[in-house]
This record gives sequence, C-alpha cells and structure tokens, in this order.
Amino acid sequence: MLKTSLNGAENHDLDVVQVLREDGTLDPEHDPKLSDENVVYIHRHMVSTRLLDERLVALQRQGRIGFHVGSVGEEAAILGSTFAMGELDWLLPCYREFGGALMRGLSLQRFLDNMFGNRNDTVHGRQMPDHYTCREKRWGSISSPVGTQITQAVGLAWAAKLSKERSSVLVYFGDGATSSCEFHSGLNFAGVFKTPTIFFCRNNGWAISVPADRQTASRTFAEKASGYGIPGVRVDGNDVFAVVAVTQKARERALNGQGATLIEALTYRMGGHSTSDDPNRYRPMADLEPWQKRDPIERSREYLVKKGLWGDADDAALVLEVETQFREAVRIAEDTPPPDLASMFDDVYAKPPWHLEEQRAQLLGGPRAPSQH
Repeated sequence: MLKTSLNGAENHDLDVVQVLREDGTLDPEHDPKLSDENVVYIHRHMVSTRLLDERLVALQRQGRIGFHVGSVGEEAAILGSTFAMGELDWLLPCYREFGGALMRGLSLQRFLDNMFGNRNDTVHGRQMPDHYTCREKRWGSISSPVGTQITQAVGLAWAAKLSKERSSVLVYFGDGATSSCEFHSGLNFAGVFKTPTIFFCRNNGWAISVPADRQTASRTFAEKASGYGIPGVRVDGNDVFAVVAVTQKARERALNGQGATLIEALTYRMGGHSTSDDPNRYRPMADLEPWQKRDPIERSREYLVKKGLWGDADDAALVLEVETQFREAVRIAEDTPPPDLASMFDDVYAKPPWHLEEQRAQLLGGPRAPSQH
C-alpha cells in the first residue's frame, strides 16, 4: 500500500493501492500478473495517446480543429482501466478517454473524422470534437453536461442484470462530477439494486479551475461509497499495474453478482482542462513538479527497460508509426466534405413529421450562406 495524499504528502490514515515500487519491482500482494506482451501493449497505447495529444493541440492552435480535451498525465488511469474490461462490457466515457476508445477498437480515422466533424463522422458533425462514440465496441457516446453518463451507466448495468447477460459497465468521471445529482442517483440505485457497475473517478486535482479540496469536505472521494453500501478503493492512478489490478477486482465482483465498486484513481491533470483553458491563471507551475516525477509513462518505460523489453529504438519506431498514421488520417479527414446540410433532420423520427419535411424543403430551397460553417 502507498500512503499518500493528492499532493504527495504522507498521510497514514488513507491507503492507496500501489503495485509498481520505486525500485521497479512489483508488489506481489496486488500484482495483476500481466504478461510481458500485455505490459508492452498497454505502454504503447499510453505513449501513442500522449503523442496524439501533442499533435491534436497543435492542430487546434493552427485553427484546423476547434477544440481538444487532453489526457496528459492521466494515461495510466485511462488505459489501465480500459485494458481490464472484457469484450462484452460497456464503457461510458467522460471526454478525456480517447486513448481508451482507440485501445478498445475505435479506428484512428473515425476519431479524426469526429475531430473535424466531416461527412464520415459517426455523429454527423453534430457534436464538438472529442465527442465520439463506438457502439460496436461497446463504447458509449459523450455529452458535455457533467455526470450524465453516470446514471446512463447504471441503466446499462441494470439492463444487463435483468437480461442475465454476463457483463459489467465501467463509467468514467472526474472529481467535479461527484458533486452532481447524477453521482448520488447513480450510486444510490447501484447500491440498492446491486448493479454490475464500476464507478471510475479520475481524481486529477481539478474540475476546470476548482481544486479538489473545494469539491468536498470528505477526506477522500472513495469513502463516499460507504454511504451507498458499496466498497470504495483508492488507487495510484499513475501506476498502470495498480489500476489494472483494482479494476479487474471490481469487474470480478460485478460479474459475480456482488454489485458496484467506486474507484478513486489519484492522478493529476498536467495540462489545461481543454485547449480553451489556461491553467496558469489559477495554478502555480510548482504544483506540477511532484507529479512530473511520477509520470505514468516514464514509470512503465523504466519497468520495461529494466526487463529488456523496451529501448530507445522502440521509442523512435513508435513515434514514426504514430506520426505516419496521424498525418494520413488528418489528410483524409480534411479532404472529406462536411455533412450534408439536410442530414440535420435525420435520426430523430423514424418517419419525419410534415412540419420537418416542410422545413427541410425550405432550408434546401432557400438562399445559401457562403460557407457550410
């Protein structure tokens, strides 16, 4: 167990599950016993996610996309938990988990199509960038309102239980969402009806500019679980082995009919809330220093290097691979035309009512703006 608080200071009252030790060895008590192949697989996805983050921010700064929500510093929490879930399980994201969606099977091209909102975008350009979905991989859609995915996840889990499907549902949210009505409603229902739900709270220190210590008077977010009759666990969110371990255990409980679990993953948002946010206005740079030393990618890389499973050549090859795939996906996404204007009337009614048909005709027959935007 690691005994720590969010800022890295010692706290002997609150245990945090940790597996990867400072010397690069694994704590046998919580070791998820991942194969070398799987550790390399997860590490590659973590690095790829970081590289894509950097390139997407550059695209936004160039004015080629309008928005991006990054995950720098939170890769282990996202990729470790995604890896621990099975094919039949549903995952409902917040909006910072694009790396998990790509690991799950969302193609890079479809992801970039969403970032540009073009004709091939799964949501037809009706959502902001980073509001993707991949139903065929049981990855839910994203909406901006805080916490709405929590009750949706409980509904999916309740449906799985009623239909006797052996699956569970993991839902991501930040520390800010614990103050939402959906958090209370979701955990209360899950506790009463023992739904197979994994509530995964990424406690990254900030809800945009509101620090975590202004979000709640409780010592931790995990301890809120006891009020709903479910277990809560804190985990080092920058230790990918620990994240896999606690998520696997929560999933096992869910599949065995023991109900929900609340996981609080301690991590840190190293960048802004999004490309629309300037964290330097409310957060001193010195706050980043202890977390830079606990960078999840550097920690997994050191582990792999010590085992002779990774090196500088692997880094270089992966950068080239991601860069090549990214450039090609961006080229295709930018060359793809925007969604058909008439498509805004689709997917609402099985048979559009007369007044919508009339409005569609007026729209298409009326004067056109000089641009589709």
